Amino acid sequence: MKSPSYIGMHFGAPPKIFKNARILRGKMTAEESLLWDYLKTKPYGYKFRRQHPCGLYILDFYCHHIRLSIEIDGDYHLKQEQIVKDLERTQFINDCGIKEIRFTNDDINNNMRRVAEVINFELMPNTPLGAGGETNSKQ
Repeated sequence: MKSPSYIGMHFGAPPKIFKNARILRGKMTAEESLLWDYLKTKPYGYKFRRQHPCGLYILDFYCHHIRLSIEIDGDYHLKQEQIVKDLERTQFINDCGIKEIRFTNDDINNNMRRVAEVINFELMPNTPLGAGGETNSKQ
C-alpha cells in the first residue's frame, strides 16, 4: 500500500480518525495507562503523544521528534487475521518514516522495567542504534 503524501504531522488523517483518537484517549487500557505513566515523564526529554492519528491509523504512543511509535498489543493481536492487518499497518507507518516498536500486554504487566529499557535505548542519542536507529525491539 502506498502511503499518502505527508500532510501536517498527522499524515493525512481524516477528521473521523481524530474523533476516534480523542475517544480512545479517554478509554485507555490498564497497560496503556501504565506505559503512559512512564512516557509522560518525558524520558530523555522526549515528549510523547497518546492515541496520535497517522493516516487511517491511531498510534498508541508517538514521539514526533524522533518519529517513534510505541504500540501495545493485546491478545487479539495473536489472531492470524490481526497479524496480517498489523503487518500492513506497520508497513504504512514505516513508509511514513516512522519507526514502530511493539510490546505485549504481558510485557507491560510483568516486565515494565525491561520495556522502559528498550524505550530508553531508542531514545538515547549517543548510541549507534539509539534515537530511531535500526534495531529489532519487538518483544
